Amino acid sequence: MLSNRPAAGAAFYRLGEIHRLRGEFAKAEAAYARANGRGQKPQPGLSLLRLSQDQIDAAAASIRGALLDTRAQPARARLLAAAVEILLAAGDREHARAAGEELSEIARAVGARLLAAASAHATGAVLLTEDDIPGASTSLRQAYDVWRDLEMPYEEAQTCLLMAVVCERRGDQDGRRLELDAARRLFKLLNAAHCLARIAEQSKPATRHVVGLLSQRELQVLRLLAAGKTNRDIAEGLFISEKTVARHVSNIFDKLGVSSRAGATAWAYQRNLI
Repeated sequence: MLSNRPAAGAAFYRLGEIHRLRGEFAKAEAAYARANGRGQKPQPGLSLLRLSQDQIDAAAASIRGALLDTRAQPARARLLAAAVEILLAAGDREHARAAGEELSEIARAVGARLLAAASAHATGAVLLTEDDIPGASTSLRQAYDVWRDLEMPYEEAQTCLLMAVVCERRGDQDGRRLELDAARRLFKLLNAAHCLARIAEQSKPATRHVVGLLSQRELQVLRLLAAGKTNRDIAEGLFISEKTVARHVSNIFDKLGVSSRAGATAWAYQRNLI
């Protein structure tokens, strides 16, 4: 009976991943718990579940802990790919970049196409936050081509979402729409309800979310806050006092219904405002 525990743990982890992608979060959590009880650490799935639940701080703490406890390259590579997404959502661009660089080193050392695609996707995501649109486009296109060749529709769809952001930054609305349509089609094939809901949100121009909600100054502050700037940095960049910045930050939290900088960063990240 004990000899079957590793296989059972892996099976429950896969089941948790299916539930997570479908938006069945309670079932996903139960499956991850059963996997853990059979010796299968439920990472990075559990951290990504917390991200999907908008528990950004919990997701970041969870993935950081998993990385500290993992040394084997194959397992670490999976964690690093998730870490980039989670840490960017948490506004920790410095550590997200470091995770992406480590993933690239592992991909070069191992030479596996799957890891190369994961590395290119992560690099593209980081470059997007740094406003390097040409670099992000090149990396994401590399990832997309490999995902298609390997017939990995979920990963392909995730890359399409980032490519849609690239198109939006370029002012290419036709390209943006085509990328979102491609992602939507793939997620429908996978019954990934939560991902489809994310696309429905992303399909709306970002300005619709902020008009009547945030003032232009608050939007400036939010973008700087989400880029990891301190109140002092924001004050110096906008030539206003730290006290005024603090007031804007408080107003932003109230209007967005969040209670932390991480929550505000996640809100901005999900709406392509960073």
